[in-house]
Amino acid sequence: MEEIVIVLDCGATNVRAVAVNRNGKLLASHSVPNQTRPDPNLDGGVIWDIDEIWGKFSLCAKEVSAQIDTNNVVGVTVTTFGVDGAPVKKDGTLLYPVISWQCERTVAMMESDAPVPNNTLYRRSGTHPFYYNTAYKLAWYKKNRPDILEEMDYYVFIPSLILHRLSGQWVTDVTMAGTSMLTDIDSRTLSENTLEAFGLKKEKFPPVAEPGALAGRLTKEAAEQTGLPENIAVTVAGHDTQFALFGAGAGENEAVLSSGTWEILMVRASGYATGDALLAQGVTTEFDSRPGLYNIGCQWPASGVLEWLKKTIFADLENDPDAYEKMISGAEKVPSGSNGVTFDPSFISGEGEGNYGSIKGLTFRTSRHEIYRAALESLAAKTKKSMDVLQNAGGFKAEALVCVGGGSKNRLWNQLRADALGIPVKLIDKKETTVLGAAMFAFAGAGVCASPEEALANVSFATEVYTPSEESVREDS
Repeated sequence: MEEIVIVLDCGATNVRAVAVNRNGKLLASHSVPNQTRPDPNLDGGVIWDIDEIWGKFSLCAKEVSAQIDTNNVVGVTVTTFGVDGAPVKKDGTLLYPVISWQCERTVAMMESDAPVPNNTLYRRSGTHPFYYNTAYKLAWYKKNRPDILEEMDYYVFIPSLILHRLSGQWVTDVTMAGTSMLTDIDSRTLSENTLEAFGLKKEKFPPVAEPGALAGRLTKEAAEQTGLPENIAVTVAGHDTQFALFGAGAGENEAVLSSGTWEILMVRASGYATGDALLAQGVTTEFDSRPGLYNIGCQWPASGVLEWLKKTIFADLENDPDAYEKMISGAEKVPSGSNGVTFDPSFISGEGEGNYGSIKGLTFRTSRHEIYRAALESLAAKTKKSMDVLQNAGGFKAEALVCVGGGSKNRLWNQLRADALGIPVKLIDKKETTVLGAAMFAFAGAGVCASPEEALANVSFATEVYTPSEESVREDS
């Protein structure tokens, strides 16, 4: 029997269902667009329609079910983006729609109206203050709709809402809780002190469950709606980032760089640190998918910088399918140091003084390939600086970097990363690491494997490695 699990993955742009076998092979998938909706209760508010999302999950699951032997399906699990949730009654009735992380109603909460200071929340939870964090949503309720906090039986995150639709059971998965700023980083659970400041008790959240825990069994109603077999295991997963790290094969103290429009550098570390210095450096710490580990990370704009260059100094290549190959090959001919050209991308992120960046060292002989290489060198240096910060926070020494995402396709950028870091940069042949990681926990939760690690051992990874060049090694020695 080829055991199969179904991963329901809700992203900001797509909702999808994916069937995965024990070897990590994606057997079938189907996705439909996802989008926010205007809040009918607040002008300018932005929400997710959970009924709409559930309908899309059901549609995607039925499409996938038609492509596989459903007799082999042993379990289903759910992953989503972080922080977002809603107040509910125990029967699943929403008292207010799911406020989206894209909604700016909580900006004032973060800036001045939260019942707990930002730095205190950071020290307790490790999670960096972002206006869309769950804590600031609860602050908005406390200030504007205290009646809802009083009436609700539970506050739950999006995965909990979907798990309830699947099994009829309520749980709070620990990885979503870890994005909320409502937790205590030492105890790996909700902070009673923080909740008390919001006028809440722990009982206002369903019991916290670890990834791989059995939430329940697929109900008859959910089976009819999704096309999946009744009574299969409904397993806890949660926040997509944690399962992307696990699915990338990262072990303890191994760093993973997800390179896209933004770059997210995270490590599965056994230690962590919080405090004003790390807060100022943008470090965030979330609960790993496994107890005893912490996901320490930071993020910054990356490919967005290169897209800007493509639209400006490479505008003639806009419709050229080989545009990036021509940009990369041209920059490869430029020596290290970009002939004195330096690139500061601060204008993209708003980090620079006055939100300005700069390109320096220009002469009448400067080519656009030198500017492009200088941008790549600057971004590689940013990776090195961020890695140094994370190593200090986690008390570890990185021996390699696993790179995934669209930015990992740029061979010159990969080499520059290896040169800047002084460690190998590894590419893996698995593109769907979130789905893969969640599937391994689902196999464990369904009893097919003794642990997620045992499940992952069945998956073969092909790797491509970029090692530091001899020139960079000499410069560092």
